[in-house]
Amino acid sequence: MSLQSLQTQLMIKRTRSNMRYIYYDMKNITLDFGISTPPSLKYMQEIVGWCGKAVDTLADRLQFREFTEDVFDLNTIYQLNNPDILYRSAILSALICSCSFIYISEGADGYPRLQVIDGTDATGEIEPETGLLKEGYAVLERDEFKLPILEAYFTADYTAYYQNGRLIETRNNPAPYPLLVPVIYRPDAKRPFGHSRISRACIAHVNAAIRTIKRSEISAEFYSFPQRYATGLDQDVTLDKWKASMSSMMQFTVNDDGEDHVKLGQFTQQTMEPHVSQLRMFASLFAGETGLTLDDLGFPTDNPSSEGAIIAAHENLRLTARQAKETFFTGFLNAGYLAACLRDNFAYQRRQMRFTGARWYPVFEPDVSMFGAIGDAIGKIGQTYPDLVTPERVEDLLGW
Repeated sequence: MSLQSLQTQLMIKRTRSNMRYIYYDMKNITLDFGISTPPSLKYMQEIVGWCGKAVDTLADRLQFREFTEDVFDLNTIYQLNNPDILYRSAILSALICSCSFIYISEGADGYPRLQVIDGTDATGEIEPETGLLKEGYAVLERDEFKLPILEAYFTADYTAYYQNGRLIETRNNPAPYPLLVPVIYRPDAKRPFGHSRISRACIAHVNAAIRTIKRSEISAEFYSFPQRYATGLDQDVTLDKWKASMSSMMQFTVNDDGEDHVKLGQFTQQTMEPHVSQLRMFASLFAGETGLTLDDLGFPTDNPSSEGAIIAAHENLRLTARQAKETFFTGFLNAGYLAACLRDNFAYQRRQMRFTGARWYPVFEPDVSMFGAIGDAIGKIGQTYPDLVTPERVEDLLGW
């Protein structure tokens, strides 16, 4: 691929990724069917934050701790690059856009500098075997109109920088791969750059929920003030509708015939229950799509939420988090590998990192009752396999 083809590829993918950010930021505009909405309320918009909840709930549970068997001292590289923000930014962007990128460059002190680039500003041609890029392209700076100002083209031999479309600098690359590493969420053979946490089903359910809330808002006006009627009035009688609805005492005079034929009545009052049930239905569909529960989406239950109950209710979320840990670790390891090559000015082999592992904080932090269960299990296992229970394994279970 060439620089021009990568620019075109990013332009195509950027629109879809920006749309998912709109749903994450709750700035989406939902189409109104125009069937039950009065013309004056046609442009009224409601907000549902389920997409942001689906992303943040998973991102908050994915906390990378450190590398194990760290022969190449990757932990030091990340510790000098603000790891709390770097890991969080890379994971959050990958969940929204399906992938994010870590840009590796040489800092002012000669040590590798790592920077997270959003999935809307970078792309490349991926090597499926390693998850590294063959070529890469990133927009490092944009103007107020979102047009590229500073761009970078990454290859295994060099990194070229362009300002306003003009080549300004070329730096040699000592690493065997381009210094732009993807961090991918749920990749597969068909879509090597992964899938977004905000799927098409999530978008459809959120749009339907917004329309349901809008209809309930309109129906609430009729629910608050039920429609009434009066028969037997003279044709020339004018009735103040607002006064008739709000007054506690009204007076009607007989008609010209001297007979009192005035009858008052009230239509059946509307109920909000159909709208609540429909909104709950869409919440159930969204929860099934994302591995959340109705409690997470604002429909609380009366059951007590112990640690065991929370884990059981979030079983799908736990499996999703475990799979995400593996793919995100590959991206972090690849970025550390290339940063080590840049630091030492030497092209290490990717297979030399095969023994390096990862340690994460627990997806669900145990409560007091779970501490007792874990402690009892550790005691029983330690009696049979004393060498199996190590401080590191206990720390992985308890989080401290």
